[in-house]
Amino acid sequence: MNHFSQRLLLLIIYFSIALRGVAQDAPLLHPPPGRLVDVGGWKLQLNCTGTKSETRPTVVLEAGAGDFSATWTFVQPKVASFARVCSYDRGDSGWSDLGPHPRTFHQIAYELRTLLKNAGEYGPFVLVGHSFGGLYARTFLMEYPQDVAGMVLVDSAHENELLFTNGRFTRIIESAQQRPVPPAQTSHPLRESEIPADIMRALTESARQMARAANDPPYNKLPPEIQVIRTWAMSQPKHAAASDNPFEPEERAALLATIHSTPLGDRPLVVLTRGNPVYVGDLREQRQKERDEQQKELVALSRKGEQRIVMGSDHEIQIDAPDAVVRAIRDVISGLK
Repeated sequence: MNHFSQRLLLLIIYFSIALRGVAQDAPLLHPPPGRLVDVGGWKLQLNCTGTKSETRPTVVLEAGAGDFSATWTFVQPKVASFARVCSYDRGDSGWSDLGPHPRTFHQIAYELRTLLKNAGEYGPFVLVGHSFGGLYARTFLMEYPQDVAGMVLVDSAHENELLFTNGRFTRIIESAQQRPVPPAQTSHPLRESEIPADIMRALTESARQMARAANDPPYNKLPPEIQVIRTWAMSQPKHAAASDNPFEPEERAALLATIHSTPLGDRPLVVLTRGNPVYVGDLREQRQKERDEQQKELVALSRKGEQRIVMGSDHEIQIDAPDAVVRAIRDVISGLK
């Protein structure tokens, strides 16, 4: 059997095990690329590469909703050639444990700051947020402004975006009821044994569906071994619980209240926007026009903000055009001098 045939057979075995969802085998098949760091009774996976520097900030990569650290496969090694760079898995995703619920933006920001501190990674940081990760990065900025040196938003979500959900167009922010967002929990993570059986069945089925689509385009561009890991990660029931946030409308409203106050000040910002059209179907032109305006609005988060349209790219710019993300990170770091 030649090398290619051996590799193909190994991948087939990995896929067959991952799709059966044999969770207890997962650590043996897929050891974490980084290390597991305790943040208060639960552990998050943190993968930092590149050399620490007293003159350059550490870069922190924040994946979009429903994703985890593997999405930065093409970006992290290139950034590590000129800066310290960390990717991680939020609670409930990838190699990380279940965290406390609800999974509010503020909870996630607290966990990230605690993770970096406990791992000995000190700011200020350049935050890189893809899609929904842009909202998480901006919440981190709102909570811990002294820890942010600059930012790159990679086809970021906007808090007032128009979405098509449950058969109709809606803005999540419009359902805000001015409820106080609970403070971040520093202990007592959710345990699987605490999840009612009917909820666990629903989570398991949802995870099974997500695993089937784990490597739909453009994720099929990732290396085969990363595709295997994505299938495994998304087949876990905990992954389906990662977006449990009933306070999302209120947190979006809080972000909207800051968007015109230039929260980054003179700290550098690059907004990367996909070049390919986003929408099809009803209200296509209206939604595209609004999205274009909202992407420009994000630039005003900094007095040194800049937008770059990444031609030929869809939403996952970090996969379609990783060099554009790397270049933006390098330029933000250069802008700090």
